[in-house]
Amino acid sequence: MFPSLYAILDAELAGGEISSIAEALASSGVEIIQYRNKRASSLAAYTDCVRLADLLSDRSRFIVNDRADFAALCGAGGVHIGQEDLPVEAARAVCGYERWVGISTHNLAQFEAATQTSADYVAVGPIFATATKNDPDPVVGVDFVRRVRSMTSKPIVAIGGITLENAEEVFRAGADSIAVIRDLIAAPDPSLRVVQFLNLARQVRHARN
Repeated sequence: MFPSLYAILDAELAGGEISSIAEALASSGVEIIQYRNKRASSLAAYTDCVRLADLLSDRSRFIVNDRADFAALCGAGGVHIGQEDLPVEAARAVCGYERWVGISTHNLAQFEAATQTSADYVAVGPIFATATKNDPDPVVGVDFVRRVRSMTSKPIVAIGGITLENAEEVFRAGADSIAVIRDLIAAPDPSLRVVQFLNLARQVRHARN
């Protein structure tokens, strides 16, 4: 089963606490953690990736944002690409099938195209308004998740402005997983927040079944 909580470790938001936050997330039960750093040099970002891949080994699937080459070189569990990054099959050629390739989509055409690729999961969003991107795409809303759920058997990861308060609505719309950034990293106690999200996900999945 695809992990219900997809943590995104944004380097700018985490500041100098990247490793300690990653440790807290993994120790609390997060099964998939993505590293995102839009501002660092290639060397600095790659150094972080190597450290995180080692830290998270055998505990959480470590996903590198954008850089398929980094994911392959550091032994990560996968890469997540956007619409302006390498195409899915090019990223797959770099990473192979032993690593996951995920892709972000922001409208119906992009989602339909993604379902025809070898992507292991498809992210959709932003579901709600988000402050973690400087130039976010238009909000698609929870109804978009409902609309595309029947279009694929691939796992759907919802992203964008998701918090503990609105997560249940997103799960009930059909998302397999929710990607959370600020509501985890900036929480007073990230470990407690993880437990709260995971408990909510279990409750919703139990109700579905």
